[in-house]
Amino acid sequence: MLTKQQYSDILGELDDCQRPLYLFHDDSDGLSSFLLFYRYKREGKGVCVKSHPKVDSRFFKVVREYAPDKIFILDLAIVEPEFVEEFRSLPIIWIDHHGPLKLPGVKYFNPRVENQNDGTCVSELCYNVVKDQRPQDLWIAAAGIIGDWQLSSVTKDFASKYPDLLPASIDRPEKALFDSPFSKLIKIMNFVLKGSTQEVMKCVKIFTRVESPYELLKGETPQTQFILKRFERINELYEQLLKFAIGKISESRLIMITYKEDKMSFTGELSNELLYRYPGKVILVAREKSGEMKCSLRTSPGLNLQKAIEVALKGINGYGGGHEYACGSCVKVEDFDRFVEQLKEAIKGNA
Repeated sequence: MLTKQQYSDILGELDDCQRPLYLFHDDSDGLSSFLLFYRYKREGKGVCVKSHPKVDSRFFKVVREYAPDKIFILDLAIVEPEFVEEFRSLPIIWIDHHGPLKLPGVKYFNPRVENQNDGTCVSELCYNVVKDQRPQDLWIAAAGIIGDWQLSSVTKDFASKYPDLLPASIDRPEKALFDSPFSKLIKIMNFVLKGSTQEVMKCVKIFTRVESPYELLKGETPQTQFILKRFERINELYEQLLKFAIGKISESRLIMITYKEDKMSFTGELSNELLYRYPGKVILVAREKSGEMKCSLRTSPGLNLQKAIEVALKGINGYGGGHEYACGSCVKVEDFDRFVEQLKEAIKGNA
């Protein structure tokens, strides 16, 4: 967790701007973080950071065109020094929970700075900033927290207020994520961030105005019906891929699924669900695109996946990282087989 003073400092940063720009990760944790801040502030512009979870020169144009007076970076593991240097005249507020990476010129908030083992997700951090002013957005915070495989006092509070969506008997985040009535809403948040930026941001705009989880789940307005229809189209593609993946399951500790898809990536969602269905396995889901294998890896406690990835990447043209039990990586197609073999050795060495 952050300190009370840090939460107060972040709130002060929100209050002290008129034209903020929010750069957020393309998952439920990132989206929830943006929504919590935007729905409090009611000003600014959100930009979903897709493909690579880092802020770099790709965003020079959007910053220049929007001309913000402050930049908030939410749930993104990497901010390149070139970005900070380019906009050194602007205050940059970076809130994250990945491995701490301080940069000069950035106001950085990350619970891992004080406690390396504190991976409290960004949506919970953001909710703690604005909860006194926006307690009605508890459901948004809960979606982000559970979507990041966590349970907390916030989700407990949500369960007490919405027992029909999250029964109090559910005491594991993966159970809440895949086997509760609230699961669908979290899945909607993740899936509507896929596809063209124009359609993604149309859905995000609707989310900024949704008043309750029921309005979305029941499609009570034409706007939420639009989100549901888009979700159903995307979910159909995902279910086909999930069926294909289940057919590939073997006795091996490492479950590896590879596929090609140019338009949408389901690597994160698929690796999460496979880990839930097959606990104790190490999951590797890789999507081939543009000469690269974009990978999502998951494991249960007992293996430090982050360290295993470091070993697997030795001598490989690629990069990767993340959390102890959830990582992403990207390697060239020609290096993928070697990457997999080195990963197997790293897993074996930590058995």
